[in-house]
Amino acid sequence: MKRRYSLRSKLSLSYVFVALISLFLISVITNLLLENHFKDYVIEKQEQGNRELVSLVSQHYGPDGAWNTDSIEKICLNALGQGKVIRVVDAAGEVIWDARLHDNTLCQQIIAQMARNMNERYPNWQGGYVEERYPVFSGEREVGHVEIGYYGPYYYNDRDLAFINSINRLLVSVGIFALFLSLLVGAFMARSLSTPISRVITTAQMIAKGYYQDRVTEAMNIHEIAQLTTAINHLAETLEKQEALRKRLTSDVAHELRTPLSTLQSYLEAMLDGIWHPDPERLKSCHEEILRINRLVEDLAQLTRYESDNMILVKTAFDLSTLCRGIIKNLEPGFRQKGITLRFSGEEETVLADKDKISQVLINLLSNAEKYTPPGGVVEVRVRGSADFAELQVKDTGIGIGPEDLPHIFERFYRADQSRTRLTGGAGIGLTITKGIVEAHGGKIQVQSEVGQGTEFIVLLPKKKNP
Repeated sequence: MKRRYSLRSKLSLSYVFVALISLFLISVITNLLLENHFKDYVIEKQEQGNRELVSLVSQHYGPDGAWNTDSIEKICLNALGQGKVIRVVDAAGEVIWDARLHDNTLCQQIIAQMARNMNERYPNWQGGYVEERYPVFSGEREVGHVEIGYYGPYYYNDRDLAFINSINRLLVSVGIFALFLSLLVGAFMARSLSTPISRVITTAQMIAKGYYQDRVTEAMNIHEIAQLTTAINHLAETLEKQEALRKRLTSDVAHELRTPLSTLQSYLEAMLDGIWHPDPERLKSCHEEILRINRLVEDLAQLTRYESDNMILVKTAFDLSTLCRGIIKNLEPGFRQKGITLRFSGEEETVLADKDKISQVLINLLSNAEKYTPPGGVVEVRVRGSADFAELQVKDTGIGIGPEDLPHIFERFYRADQSRTRLTGGAGIGLTITKGIVEAHGGKIQVQSEVGQGTEFIVLLPKKKNP
């Protein structure tokens, strides 16, 4: 069975792994750089020391051509303590002083010690005894030479090795400290990342179980995680609204069906019990109730078609003002009979849309305006244009819509006045269908209203694009 790890554990392990790799690479690179620089420093220092020795020896050559052997011996013995075997020869080839003649055993021991130091430091070290020859001048005349022997090509004495070991110990200490520090920082960062993600997971699990009220309220400093929590909160809010709409739809459909079905049931029971005779008038009432149920079912089917993502649109280019004039001419008698003035203003505005469905949009908006505008009121239809959209406005001086109802008027079966019946308020899906048609065209629908002053619907439709 595959073992699973928590996000925090994986993040912590990742930080530890990265920290270890980083520390290892930093330690290796730093050690190599220090080793290389120190080697160059030792070689340079060794060459500089050789030339200083030659300079000291040359100072003990007298004007009379005699050498101060006592002083030269002190200089050479001091150099021997530093691992350098000195041999001074004059211009005639006579040996002035020779460390091997002075104490060959000591010279061998010093060279052997240098070899051990280098072999312990570098197990595969390839080195040996080397000699360098430097001339000695008195003025511009060469009066002899100094032969300096040492373990080469370079060597570390005890102080050099102690310095290198100190540096390595310091690097190890810094590495251990950095490791523990990275563990602490890694644990903190893992916690800061895993905690909000775990909170999001919990919220998502609650959403999956149907609890849509849960929200992620913790503040997030990381941009991507903040976006994730915002998306989860928005998802929960949307699902909560959809669940409320679903329950409301079920309740509204049940309410819409209950009245005609109850009427049919009471009529039929009365006829079956012999209380009523099935005369044409009562059968006509039953038939009207059946027609009402059929209209409701057809409204629901129509709403489903208009709210679907694959609504079929037969788009043509037409003048929106011409379409409005034709519809207004057909509906004007009904407005006049009710005592409502219907006006139109606008110029030619060509749109690329489904003409029949846009006609239904205008008819639905004018029907609403007629229902909720009292006698003596005015309904105005205006067509305007901008660079990208044609604007259709339907404004009335009716009863208006309250601010608490305004956000919900495009929802299914929603009525601002719940006491309205189907005869006065309709099924409550006309504006839902209107919104579905407009959005299927890539347009927008907006509403502005004030109680007692009237309502204005604004439809924005994309205009025909020039080729």
